[in-house]
Amino acid sequence: MNQALTSRNYDGTFSHWQGGTVQMLRIIHRLKDGQVAERLVSLDGSGREFLRAGETLTCYLPDRRTVLVERRPAQQSLVSFPAVTGQTASYYDIREVARMRLNRRETHLITIAPRDQYRYGYRLWIDDATAMPLKTQLCDASGRVIEQIVFASLTMPAHIADAAFKPEVATEGFQWLRNTAAAPPAPQPLPPAWSALKLPPGFRMMVRGAQTLPGSDTPVDQIVFTDGLASVSVFVESRTASGGPESQTSCLGSSCAFSTWVDGRKVTAVGEVPAATVRFFATQLRGAPAPTPAVDCLGTDCARTAQ
Repeated sequence: MNQALTSRNYDGTFSHWQGGTVQMLRIIHRLKDGQVAERLVSLDGSGREFLRAGETLTCYLPDRRTVLVERRPAQQSLVSFPAVTGQTASYYDIREVARMRLNRRETHLITIAPRDQYRYGYRLWIDDATAMPLKTQLCDASGRVIEQIVFASLTMPAHIADAAFKPEVATEGFQWLRNTAAAPPAPQPLPPAWSALKLPPGFRMMVRGAQTLPGSDTPVDQIVFTDGLASVSVFVESRTASGGPESQTSCLGSSCAFSTWVDGRKVTAVGEVPAATVRFFATQLRGAPAPTPAVDCLGTDCARTAQ
């Protein structure tokens, strides 16, 4: 399944159910000369389109008369299909529970159940012939479905023309926004090496970097943790504050966020994980203490050096 999603050409329409709302979308994916191209199109009237070419993501938002261009990891798909790795089996119970027909195709029904309370589980209907996931469900600890993707049609053409990756949105008069626009004012330096005092079993730090979030001129330090299947992003604002609101938790569909204040900085953890998990990450994050000067003396002469 992992190989099919990343290395094969496919063109399909699917329904995406989350939080009581259903969207119909079309996904076109192509691998050509080692370069990945993807196009995701809303079929529900908003006219929104998302095009991914390497690390460049272009979002066409006709309902806002806006085009947003930003960078994202080249391997990150526009559709949140699960990626099962060798590490996954250590923290999830993976089983084939049935063989059944779905959309006139023979499939394996696979369950991926978490071994603790820090992660969600999955049910996957994987096509025998193509190894593509024809249906995926994200489930909570009680088995309740939080998010579901179901393909209504799927083809895997050997060749997909460049024209398939041209947006149909007329952008005349649209506002173009790029994440490399004017640089914000120089921020107060972040404490060195923000890190977690403790992590849930299996999670490890994958990415650390600085960025400016959309709609804000305040740079943040971002740290991404993953167990190979689930991931949590933690954002630390670069400016200190004397105080702030009480800690807050919010969940929308499968995504949860928790914000709190640590050492005068706002820390927010976001992920497609249970609320208790994002709360765990945010409250465990700490910055390394500032270096303390050392004093060396020889007779009456003293020198101060930073450790």
